[in-house]
Amino acid sequence: MPSKNRSRLGLAALAAASLLPLCLASAPARAENALWLRSPAISPDGKTVAFSYRGDLWTVPIAGGTATPITVAAAYDTAPVWSPDGKQIAFASDRYGNFDVFVMPAGGGEARRLTFHSSDDLPTSFTPDGKAVLFSSARLDAAKNVQFPTPAQPELYQVALTGGMPVQVLSTPALYAAWDRAGERLAYSDVKGYEMEWRKHDNSSFARDVWVYEKKSGKHTRLTGFGVDDRQPVWSPDQKSLYYLSEKSGSFNVWKLDLAEPGKPVQITTHKTHPVRFLSASSAGDLCYTWDGEIWVRPAGANESRKLSVTAAADRRDLAVAPVDVASDVSEFELSPNGKEVAFVARGEVFVASVEHGTTRRITDTPGQERSVSFSPDGKSLLYAGERDGSWNVYRTDRIDPEESAFYNATALKESAVVATPAEEFQPSFSPDGKEVAFLEERTTLKVLNLATGKSRVVLPGDMNYSYADGDQWYQWSPDGKSFAVQFLSPTRWSSEVGIVDAAGGKPVFNVSRSGYEDESPKWARKGEVLIWATDRYGTRQHAGNPREQDVFAAFLTKKAWDRFRLDEAAYAQLVEKEKEADKKKEKDKDKAKDADKGKDKAKDKDKGKEAEKKDEVKLPEPVAFELDALEDRTARLSLHSASLADAALTPDGETLVYLARFEKGYDLWKYVPRKKEVKLVAKLDADRGASLRIDPEGKKAIVLADEKLSSIDLESGKATPVKASAKIELKAAEERAYLFEHAWRQTQKKFYVENLHGVDWPAMKAAYARFLPHLDNNRDFAELISEMQGELNASHTGGRYRPTRPDGDATASLGFFPDPAYAGEGVKVLEVLEKGPLTKAGTKVVAGVVITSIDGATIAAGANWYPMLNRKAGQPLRLGLLDPKDGKKWEETVKPIAPGEQQGLLYDRWVKSRRAEVERLSGGRLGYAHIRGMNDGAYREIFEEIFGRAVDKDAIVLDTRFNGGGNLVEPLTIFLTGQVYYRAVPRGRQVGVEPGNRWTKPSIVVMNEGNYSDAHCFPTAYKALGIGETVGMQVPGTCTSVWWERLQDKTLTFGIPEVGYLDPKGDLTENKHLNPDYEVDNDPALESTGRDQQLEKAVEVLLKKLPAK
Repeated sequence: MPSKNRSRLGLAALAAASLLPLCLASAPARAENALWLRSPAISPDGKTVAFSYRGDLWTVPIAGGTATPITVAAAYDTAPVWSPDGKQIAFASDRYGNFDVFVMPAGGGEARRLTFHSSDDLPTSFTPDGKAVLFSSARLDAAKNVQFPTPAQPELYQVALTGGMPVQVLSTPALYAAWDRAGERLAYSDVKGYEMEWRKHDNSSFARDVWVYEKKSGKHTRLTGFGVDDRQPVWSPDQKSLYYLSEKSGSFNVWKLDLAEPGKPVQITTHKTHPVRFLSASSAGDLCYTWDGEIWVRPAGANESRKLSVTAAADRRDLAVAPVDVASDVSEFELSPNGKEVAFVARGEVFVASVEHGTTRRITDTPGQERSVSFSPDGKSLLYAGERDGSWNVYRTDRIDPEESAFYNATALKESAVVATPAEEFQPSFSPDGKEVAFLEERTTLKVLNLATGKSRVVLPGDMNYSYADGDQWYQWSPDGKSFAVQFLSPTRWSSEVGIVDAAGGKPVFNVSRSGYEDESPKWARKGEVLIWATDRYGTRQHAGNPREQDVFAAFLTKKAWDRFRLDEAAYAQLVEKEKEADKKKEKDKDKAKDADKGKDKAKDKDKGKEAEKKDEVKLPEPVAFELDALEDRTARLSLHSASLADAALTPDGETLVYLARFEKGYDLWKYVPRKKEVKLVAKLDADRGASLRIDPEGKKAIVLADEKLSSIDLESGKATPVKASAKIELKAAEERAYLFEHAWRQTQKKFYVENLHGVDWPAMKAAYARFLPHLDNNRDFAELISEMQGELNASHTGGRYRPTRPDGDATASLGFFPDPAYAGEGVKVLEVLEKGPLTKAGTKVVAGVVITSIDGATIAAGANWYPMLNRKAGQPLRLGLLDPKDGKKWEETVKPIAPGEQQGLLYDRWVKSRRAEVERLSGGRLGYAHIRGMNDGAYREIFEEIFGRAVDKDAIVLDTRFNGGGNLVEPLTIFLTGQVYYRAVPRGRQVGVEPGNRWTKPSIVVMNEGNYSDAHCFPTAYKALGIGETVGMQVPGTCTSVWWERLQDKTLTFGIPEVGYLDPKGDLTENKHLNPDYEVDNDPALESTGRDQQLEKAVEVLLKKLPAK
């Protein structure tokens, strides 16, 4: 019973690379015209282009022709850069989990690893002398830098070709950085926040710019203007100009600017529609780039570019057909009517398994996905939705051999379409008598199809609901088939109510819940006399607006059911005894009737066919006559404690509530008997990911899906027995990726927040990008393909993401300190110890100035890379050798390093503390400071504590929202800041408080910048619209939409769709409507790196002027 989460937000075996041209030439791989060529880099002499294709590096002559692979590894190799003499190539490879920098001979040979940190390291160029490689990596900012600490803004490093510890060149984010030949000026492009790299046509402040850094003076100069994306600069041969990529002409093309007059750039290429990517230049000024998936070259001085025809005999890195076990990848399931079989979906395919024995039968075999599997009432058919032929349709598979009594070992199966139209149809369900099928049309319209007549009817109109994420709708047939329990949208509010609607259609919905809270997932119980559902009306609620805790409520639809529920234990026991006696009498009467029939003449017997047909009919319970008047008086809280609920159900007798709840770590299985007020933990599961349950017909066992695995749990003993399903598929990866591409394209078309998709010809984009699919054989390229296609929409919250699971990957632990970059001796010198880090434990003597000489007995030589000594050491005790240079004392201490994410938290705390201290200093103690890191419950609690704890007596507050990535907090945050005193509490004349007491009633100012994203754009927009206060900083990109990040059936892949737009008070959509600050201040990177925060300084200045003088 998950709650809504409307988000406004918002990673192989190891092998050495070697040149194997002779082997590959004789390989059976077919040479083909290669497409989707990425990261081309032209050699200094202009004769060769290195590029990435299918995860390997290749080279091809400048004239084109047959390419030669220079790396052949199980890993993904990319981003090649040439040494100045053209003899070596540095590149990035994920051989050890993350991207590291490697270097190899340009003509082929063994690749040497240069970096050893689990952050992604991406090479940008060589140093002018060719002795080191520049690369970007998000590791650790310089201690003096007051830029917000985020992995989204990597630092620039260089590593010597001889190895050793990388040296930080700039703490300022500097992508595609390259020195001029003299090594005095560094050209680079910036990154200002969280937006996807492949987005196109962005005219916000986030759009990248080209800069030059002067080594001697430390000055950073922006060369390009705001509102246009400019990136990837390369030096001209005379070093007086820069070539770069710009969208100044509407789409990315190559441009050139004169460093003496950067405001007058000249367009070089004129490609249309699709972007130019990956610019590089030879020493003579020959330009190389990609456009529309192919490599183009523009010789120095030429007026036209020419396309390189590249052929590549590349064998696929993935098997054409690969056996994959998906038994631990279950996404949903349903129990058969007799409780002996379980149907489930794993990696988009339908399977059925024996609950007791685990024997498994695969039902579907398609590249696409199936969802919403269920059984027919007689257990002889399966019903499910499948995405095929460009639409979601409803299908059934029937057992057609009468001798086969179960799906899990059936051999005679027949699939047929139930509903297959151009409209989307899914979430099907058989009626209780099996004669009709309910389904959702276009995600929200509940319809019923009569299987005999083929006619369908509308039961719940589509405008009664809104589907945010597929599968978020809910309905259930009543046991007698006369009604539906439905979840529907509350009028004027994006909130759910629970109701009942007549299955015949054409009738209004009766609102059962009528609470105004989130009411969802209604289920029938007690043969239709009781309706239960989840509600958050009593549970603890998050400040972010989404419910944290829920309860199970029950509405008793007849007075008889209500009276039964209210009986005490003794009276209920008497009732049960009477019902047993009545049941016995019924059985005796049936037996008597049978005996009487035996003596009758056979001619009077009914037709055998009709008798058999009647025997096959599913027996339904007696229809329930609902008594809906004053139903609120027969509605009760069924659960004892509010909790985070995953699922819940009543046993068939209606006496025991079985539910999956999270009280501690994960979801566990509980049961509660309301009549006895007895609650019991049935099974400790600690389920982290989505969990659900079904109760068997006898009410003795629960089949539970937890952490994508199925188990059968005895409700009395709590014994959990895994359902040993053997779910295996023959994965055809290329076919699956083709389907996933189609799916992502269609989902975007169906769910994008405006129907016109920003005026983009979406079918044309599908055709333009689908042609590259045959050239992809890995998920990194596939995710990038989705990103490029969605990037055409110029929208936030889009793009494919590839998040592989690499248990064997590197994981560099952290000791929690800043190294001294000026120290060149043996070991590593501590510049600053991070508060609350591993080196602050009681009794430690590690302080600034101390030298760490060894780690676990391994001496750290001068200039040596000591990161490998911390690989996979997080949480494990290790021994440090230490030296105090002041007195020469040596000693050892044992510490436990922390994971990188933990250190990131310490760096954030340090940054907030420093910004608070700066506001205190600048304002003379008059102003308070709070930074809100996200738009969520935890962040709200942090600022509440900060403001009403530390800054409660301040005259005003500086609220810093910079680099807030979003969430859903605008409403509570704006309310918090708009308090106006209407009462003062004065016992005996002394003021002890005011009302409102939980809202800030004094002035405030908001600091914002290009790193604000999603809900962090919504908030300052609302802050300004409500006239709460003023804003300082930089323009916030217009990214105020709600997103659904859909996880695909290959769970290493997700993609995003901005689905909900927001109209501001002027009636304008906030997406791409950027918010300008009242006081624009752009922090100078040079000053920022030395500790100056000009935006914060301005905020203090402005706010102090608004306060009365003291």
